[in-house]
Amino acid sequence: MDLLLAADPSEELVGKYCSGGYVYGAIVEGELIGVYVLLPLSATVAEIKNIAVAETVRGKGYGKKLLLHALSEADRLEFTRVEIGTGNSSVNQLLLYQKCGFRIDSVDHDFFTRNYSEPIVENGIQCRDMIRLVYTF
Repeated sequence: MDLLLAADPSEELVGKYCSGGYVYGAIVEGELIGVYVLLPLSATVAEIKNIAVAETVRGKGYGKKLLLHALSEADRLEFTRVEIGTGNSSVNQLLLYQKCGFRIDSVDHDFFTRNYSEPIVENGIQCRDMIRLVYTF
């Protein structure tokens, strides 16, 4: 749960999407170093609801490996479209998702200010808007 909360500070929201999705963990040398949740939205569409890497191993390519694994799993489960959302302030995630083939689809303005009681600040920027990206097979 700690890793999931690193990517999404709402324990209530994390619990909801974990209960309806597939939760995957990456273990290296006996230590859980990464997680993601793949949530079916329909028979053909899934969403990566949370993807997180332990702070101690960030910058070593595990995030990309998790993302590519999620796409592989979505393909194996016969989804034809994968969605992912991230904050406007999550510049590293936006870069990674686009490098892995995701395309920006839409912006949900003020998503984070509507859904989280405490302000979220990353990279010196207040996280206000949800940037929605899509990958199609």
